[in-house]
Amino acid sequence: MSGALVIRDARPGDEAAIHALLWEFAEFEKLTHTFRLTTQVISRDFMGDGRRVQCDIAEWDGATAGIMIWHRTYSTFPARSGLFLEDIYVRPDFRRRGIATALLRQLVSYARAEEAHRIGWVVLDWNAPAMDFYERIGARAVAGWRIYSLDVESFDRAADA
Repeated sequence: MSGALVIRDARPGDEAAIHALLWEFAEFEKLTHTFRLTTQVISRDFMGDGRRVQCDIAEWDGATAGIMIWHRTYSTFPARSGLFLEDIYVRPDFRRRGIATALLRQLVSYARAEEAHRIGWVVLDWNAPAMDFYERIGARAVAGWRIYSLDVESFDRAADA
């Protein structure tokens, strides 16, 4: 099972591979009904100087094996930046090779370089293998906090409140 793992920043020409990986991830998470991502959006938001998110691609012996999408955050009380892991996905044929761990190590190196105080993410409550993996690497669920979100369908109601 030895192979060459390369983790690199997404670049123009990766749009179709990124789209395919994230579609597979949406299937795994049973969220394809919410999937609106296109290669055009990937080109706009994942590439170049104006990108809105960072995208790292994992390649195993030259084959696209996994992906990590993340962005920067800021916490006012500690007055420090942080990183938020939006998505991490490794294709089934490439699992159990340390790829997810290597992607997270890369994210930790970014956090250290930026002197970030934390890396945060969410996990679906049914995804026990992911939760087990996160706990094995030292992550813990945040007690006392609930995640809320305001989606586009609720914007008007919130604006009129």
